[in-house]
Amino acid sequence: MTLIKGGNVIGAGKKTLDILVENGRIVKIPNGFNETRATEVIDATGLTVAPGLVDMHVHFRDPGYEYKEDIMSGAAAAAAGGVTTCCCMPNTSPVADNVDILKYIIDKAKKAPVKVIPYGAVTHGQKGGELTDFVALKVVGAAALSDDGASIQSAGLMRRALSLAREYGLLIISHCEDSELVYNFAVNEGAVSHKLGINGRPAIAEELMVARDVMLAAETGARLHIAHVSTAGSVGIIRKAKAAGADVTAETCPQYFSLTENEIIRQGALARVNPPLRTASDVEAIVDGITDGTIDAIATDHAPHSPDEKRKPLVDAPSGMIGLETMLALSLTQLYHTGKLSLERTIGSMSANPASILRLDAGTLNEGADADIVIFDPGEEWIVDPDMFKSKSRNTPFTGMKLRGKVKYTISRGEIVYRNDSTRFVQGVQPASPYE
Repeated sequence: MTLIKGGNVIGAGKKTLDILVENGRIVKIPNGFNETRATEVIDATGLTVAPGLVDMHVHFRDPGYEYKEDIMSGAAAAAAGGVTTCCCMPNTSPVADNVDILKYIIDKAKKAPVKVIPYGAVTHGQKGGELTDFVALKVVGAAALSDDGASIQSAGLMRRALSLAREYGLLIISHCEDSELVYNFAVNEGAVSHKLGINGRPAIAEELMVARDVMLAAETGARLHIAHVSTAGSVGIIRKAKAAGADVTAETCPQYFSLTENEIIRQGALARVNPPLRTASDVEAIVDGITDGTIDAIATDHAPHSPDEKRKPLVDAPSGMIGLETMLALSLTQLYHTGKLSLERTIGSMSANPASILRLDAGTLNEGADADIVIFDPGEEWIVDPDMFKSKSRNTPFTGMKLRGKVKYTISRGEIVYRNDSTRFVQGVQPASPYE
């Protein structure tokens, strides 16, 4: 039994409340409760207590690329970032396009410190050809279906997939890029690509596919989620689709409201991500999309790579950056502390909103809910040092950046799975180090 005392609880206005956790769930504190009955007491005075974050877009590389990340190391990184639920994209090796691979992930995740839930692929091998067995993937536990990393190029195939998804009550998550326009180009098409003398990925490649997919969603009546939105044009298309009644949701990632394509000049392949970092006007539009609700969720697209891979020349290095251990602080720094978004809405975009999109029992502090909780200091400053990360990989462009917002405790299913607050008394358990 754990008692969290005196925290500023998200969803309770400016009130400080106590939260009692018992048998893995949030329970009502009985009248006359004696705190000595608790096995652990966390003093949350001056800290914010919020639902554990739900990252609806991660790549844990397991099976097949465990040298980059595996389920256990990815889950440890999530815990350090205040994330208590992670949803894994299926571009593993073999691809998570069948029951056996999903069972492997689900079984291995049972030992993870946080919840790890797989997505199934839309097409076999994510090759954009034959559709997978949607029913079997749903029954075994796929939270949604996606070919993320490989956009479905055929409009006819995407239409059939959306129609089947509607019939079976599934969500399709779409990676929107026209492959003929992007090939394997490393950066945004624009000033930076021209300066470097290399081909770029034009914004229109994303926007064409966003437009196609939201139209198909509206026509089929299916639920569609647009992954990692990066351009102003995409925001505008999604805004109009929602206004017209399409059942469409969208996410973006901290890099798309924190960095521009100019970061490529400074950091090279460390700033290479897919879709690419865009222009300052795109960043502004992404922020506007978050603030007006066009963009529903913030996710990381956590994409680990080895140092040797990221040391390759820009045009040869793989795309992707890690993000689980910086998502909360980047969102607080760029959205909350700038006054663009309230604390409640900032946290909601990483907890209640993605949980609602995926229809997961997560993202709330309601009585009876799973005790998935993050406790953080929203004002504490820290410098990003990837050598302190729990992830196996270090490929972040945020190294050395000063951020505001520090995770102190992460509680998953009632258990403290991460703590970084040696100054506060925790009855019953003391950490061996600040990064236990």
